[in-house]
Amino acid sequence: MARAKDPEVRARLLERAAHMLRTRQPVTLRALVEGTGVSTMAVYTYFGGMDGLWKSLRQEGFTRLAAKLSEVPTTSDPVRDLAALGAAYAANAVENPDLYRVMFDAGFELEDAAAADETLHSLVRAADRAKEIGRFRADVDSARLARQGWVIGHGLASLVTTGPLPQQVLADAVPMLTALFVSAGDDPEECRRSVEAGWA
Repeated sequence: MARAKDPEVRARLLERAAHMLRTRQPVTLRALVEGTGVSTMAVYTYFGGMDGLWKSLRQEGFTRLAAKLSEVPTTSDPVRDLAALGAAYAANAVENPDLYRVMFDAGFELEDAAAADETLHSLVRAADRAKEIGRFRADVDSARLARQGWVIGHGLASLVTTGPLPQQVLADAVPMLTALFVSAGDDPEECRRSVEAGWA
């Protein structure tokens, strides 16, 4: 009978690979398992080899992001929710900087691209709700607005997690998101209050 796979071993190997990438260490099979307490065979057992590891590593970043976004409650204020999703995105990047760097490396395939896309769709749904209640204009393209909001969050998170800027600059998202949502038709004062509440 085959032994059950231990999810802790899989997680340990993913964390080790992400850390090695971040610290610019060459990720070889032997270097990867060093200090983990498992043999090189574990990479084949859990991932089918190094290519499978890279796919899993990138997917793990999106899995953690999706989990973080799912913690954001849906309220009666979709503009606040959009900002809260942005804040969760930034928090996930800060909490998982190694995986965050790998998530957007298209050199590694994704195991489940649809699951990764779902992280953007949560923003699109909130933008749709803002249109439905009249906060955003009816002619606003929700997907485009969601992408623009993502660019703001991704840009700030990238600059913070890679080191050039301190974590405090994440708060710069508030005026940037406010300007974006006002351009979509929201009332400036109401928008500012919603974004501040969501980002907080």
